[in-house]
Amino acid sequence: MAENENGQEKTEQPSAKRLEESIEKGDVPKSQELNSVAVIIAVLLVFKYYSGFMGKNLQEMMGYFYQNSSLITVNATTVPQIMELALTAFAGVVGPVMLGIILFAVISNVGQIGFIFASKALIPDFKKVSPMAGFKKMFSTRSLVELAKGILKIIIIASIGYFVVSSHFDDFLILSHRSILQISELLSDVILEMTFKVVIALFVMAVADFAYQKYEHLQKLKMTKDEAKDETKQSEGDPKLKGKIKAKQQEIARQRMMTDVPTATVVVTNPTHFAVALKYDPLDKSDAPKIVAKGKNLIAQKIKEIASQHDVPIIENKPLARSLFASCEIGSEIPMALYQTVAEILSEVFRSNQKKYNDIRGSING
Repeated sequence: MAENENGQEKTEQPSAKRLEESIEKGDVPKSQELNSVAVIIAVLLVFKYYSGFMGKNLQEMMGYFYQNSSLITVNATTVPQIMELALTAFAGVVGPVMLGIILFAVISNVGQIGFIFASKALIPDFKKVSPMAGFKKMFSTRSLVELAKGILKIIIIASIGYFVVSSHFDDFLILSHRSILQISELLSDVILEMTFKVVIALFVMAVADFAYQKYEHLQKLKMTKDEAKDETKQSEGDPKLKGKIKAKQQEIARQRMMTDVPTATVVVTNPTHFAVALKYDPLDKSDAPKIVAKGKNLIAQKIKEIASQHDVPIIENKPLARSLFASCEIGSEIPMALYQTVAEILSEVFRSNQKKYNDIRGSING
């Protein structure tokens, strides 16, 4: 299991932040083997489909110089023209090969790492050219893996070459009885067969190497438990501080809630465990009753105390108090399922208020 410089085990998966920082530095999992195979495939495809075109350009150039060798005068005036003609023909031969290599190299890289711009990778890092760092890399696990891959490639290529040549051994024995054209065709077939099989073997190795590079990259980016905790604190804040902030926010919310209790129409209680303060304006037909405060235990007692001080009716209804507390948030309207029950309580409150108003008016008139 991977360890950091302090000897602690890296057991935690890399965070999104660490992965993003790795991309910014250009430190991404990539297989050079896959790039090499892509270049070989590009060369093979170009020679397969454009060899005739390339050969024609080369033939025309050589034929031109051969036929006109006696007419061409080499001097300061004609040399640029001769060079331009030769370079044009050379570009026709080499150009398709170079374009194929560039195209497949780009496809291979983009296929492995996608489109990324590693800005931090452009900053010079003198540690990378340190002789001591280079000496350590010579004996690192990565160097041993690369050595093993190199030996394995040699063995695979040599084995494929041996089996391909062995399969054509009888053909080689009678080469002396064949024409030059037949010999060239045989050698061309053997080379193409060998190259094709080598490319397939190298491609399989490259895919396996890419999987290993991704695994090694993730292992390298793994974090210890302490590193994971520190990064969580940096990105999300100290849990203790967050707890204090949350407690303060809850305290402010409670204080604001308590100031709204005197404006409530009625307080529904459990009676000792829950208290929910409802506000309803009968003149506003568009709004349902809203929750202006709620609480349990000590907070419920405080709500009832404030309601009593401001003559807000307190009605005991255990099922309704529990339902309102569990299903409603402060500031929200009551659910439709509780409309009927709440309407009955509000009607009782309004009748009581009307009776109280009539009694007060009668006592004044009397």
